[in-house]
Amino acid sequence: MLKNKTTIASALVLLFGILVFYVGTDGFHAFTSESARTYKLVNNKSFFPEVTLEDSSERTFTFDKFADGKYVLVTFMYTNCGTVCPILEMNMAEVYDLLPSEFLGKDIVFLSISFDAERDDPETLAQYGSYFGSDGETWRMARINDQFELDTVLDDLGITVIPDGQGDFQHNVAFYLFGKQGHLLEVMDFSKIEEATNTVLSYLNNEGNNQ
Repeated sequence: MLKNKTTIASALVLLFGILVFYVGTDGFHAFTSESARTYKLVNNKSFFPEVTLEDSSERTFTFDKFADGKYVLVTFMYTNCGTVCPILEMNMAEVYDLLPSEFLGKDIVFLSISFDAERDDPETLAQYGSYFGSDGETWRMARINDQFELDTVLDDLGITVIPDGQGDFQHNVAFYLFGKQGHLLEVMDFSKIEEATNTVLSYLNNEGNNQ
């Protein structure tokens, strides 16, 4: 009898634990703070805010104007970064190269945004883009000059950028895929190039179902 009660009690504790975990992870979707952040962003269909960008050719434009009804793959970086940013952009270049050329510029465009607007002027962005094969059209390097607008973008997309006081930043990195209506579709691991490419292709090849 005692053994049965113990078994029932253990089962109830386990069931309660699973229930708490289910609620706390939004139905088992969010297992870490980072995955919780990205799941919330995608689930809420976050939109790219209305801000003005300036590219490496000194052209100013809005995200909507650049997208013009296309998918947009976005990264956030700064050119003085000597750690993860070069890898991020190198991997972006690989995704760019792996996509069939007929999609580029017609169905999808690429955008790398610097959050170090003071140092990353158009000339610097042009030089940086040349290292990775950015053509300045189907893949643009840009900055957001207005600090309030920059902060709005970073906050709305859950991007953490912390100055270290010595000219560098601590920041999170990912591939951000936006749909044709400007809403966030995917936040992808930048280190998984093939997986990210396949995810992008799944949208490009199923346009009627994925907007």
